[in-house]
Amino acid sequence: MTTAIYSHPECKRHEMGTWHPESPLRLQAIEDQLIASRIDDFLEHREAPEVDLAAIRRVHTDEAIARVRDNTPAEPDYFPLDPDTVLNAHSWNAALRAAGAAVAATDAVIAGEVENAFCAIRPPGHHARPSEAMGFCLFGNVAIAVRHALEVHGLQRVAIVDFDVHHGNGTEEAFIDEPRVLMTSFFQHPFYPYPDIGRHYPNMVNVPLAAYTKGDEVRRVVAEKWLPALHAHRPEMIFISAGFDAHREDELGQMGLVEADYAWITRQIVQVAREHAKGRIVSCLEGGYNLSALGRSVVAHLKVLADIE
Repeated sequence: MTTAIYSHPECKRHEMGTWHPESPLRLQAIEDQLIASRIDDFLEHREAPEVDLAAIRRVHTDEAIARVRDNTPAEPDYFPLDPDTVLNAHSWNAALRAAGAAVAATDAVIAGEVENAFCAIRPPGHHARPSEAMGFCLFGNVAIAVRHALEVHGLQRVAIVDFDVHHGNGTEEAFIDEPRVLMTSFFQHPFYPYPDIGRHYPNMVNVPLAAYTKGDEVRRVVAEKWLPALHAHRPEMIFISAGFDAHREDELGQMGLVEADYAWITRQIVQVAREHAKGRIVSCLEGGYNLSALGRSVVAHLKVLADIE
């Protein structure tokens, strides 16, 4: 079986200004590292289609969709949805391709065309609430793909694993009290988007960690909190919100992970998927803003997914 990588040129055309850390250079850095590491030829490259709006509507309100679509400006203007989330002339198309990558990857993995897939996409998605874009994110790519797996393919147990340095508040909100979906994550706290960690939901295993937490503590959290919950849930498919901004070189966070930690985390997810989900995984890029660390970390992640370590 193979690992597919989904992307589209439109994902590089969305940009929010030269000052913004969520830059098109992120995808270029990943592409460069895939070539430099000599694993690019082991991956099946696929072009992301545009998503059907019906798939977005399973997660987002019509008002949230219209706010992105109707405010996408003409070149060379920008439209700020909030101080951190900005539209340019290509943002709507990029958002359709990003969500389309996640949905197409889900279809391909469930059909058995590939064992797993990585979506090298932007804008990212895990902060996008059902009612609004926020935090660099326009639509919840992973949430949209999960709903597609549940409602179109009829899966009954799905897991979401989020290892971004920021809490995936949009994803959490989309699946609160949805028993078919288990979400596991760790995130730096207190930190954007400043979630209420006093709230507890039976299908959420979201673990706040202090700034400067290193890989050994993260591995303990995964082993002691994530893995028992994942095995108990017995997911038929696993979706990953793959943010690499908990890397020690990334200045948007203050955690201490390195490439070996991302490889170890991915290995645990792969083992759960092989035991319960026929190996089925779809991983979607979220954060990661130090370009060198991002490229190296994605390579470490993909080497495990593609079994070419």
